Amino acid sequence: MAQSIFCATFLVFFTLTTLSFTLAFTQQNYTDAFAKSILFFEGQRSGKLPANQRVTWRSDSGLQDGSSANVDLVGGYYDAGDNVKFGLPMAFTTTMLAWSLIEFGTTMKSELWNAQAALRWSTDYLLKAATTTPGILYVQVGEPNSDHRCWERPEDMDTPRMVYTVSPQNPGSDVAAETAAALAAAAIAFRNFDNPYSQKLLQTAIYLHYLLLN
Repeated sequence: MAQSIFCATFLVFFTLTTLSFTLAFTQQNYTDAFAKSILFFEGQRSGKLPANQRVTWRSDSGLQDGSSANVDLVGGYYDAGDNVKFGLPMAFTTTMLAWSLIEFGTTMKSELWNAQAALRWSTDYLLKAATTTPGILYVQVGEPNSDHRCWERPEDMDTPRMVYTVSPQNPGSDVAAETAAALAAAAIAFRNFDNPYSQKLLQTAIYLHYLLLN
């Protein structure tokens, strides 16, 4: 499977940070590149899109996600160029995005709100995946084999949307640990902006730790 383009987005961000010292990028070049990196996330959104969606050639998709398991798993991000929602790369990307806000948020200026919105789009979904059913973490929506054989817009997808989970009886410490890390990092990122939400993220991270990592 192609490497998640979520990862690539912030590799671009950090690479540009380094190159700016060696290739004499102007402030305008850097600001434009960073803005496009954040905008990229909107093109990967799954679910009911908000009225302020800037990538207007995308529309609602995956609105029945989770229905095969009688739960609501609408939202989150699609992975790479396909229409599967993989929990591990999404959680890793969320962790990196959260730490980017923690470390560089004060320099993001006009893009800070957009970066926070990108982070929250993911954390809202990860909260849902972690708390919808006690004792279960939902870690994937979609069947990758059929999805990877089919090239279609998420708005038009007709591939199976089966649901995968981990639990104490069916463990998956890698995805559980990364999801907990993502929520904990996001709790720090939101602490000074939305403390009740930050506390919810932190408590869910602690819950996942004790549920799936002990």
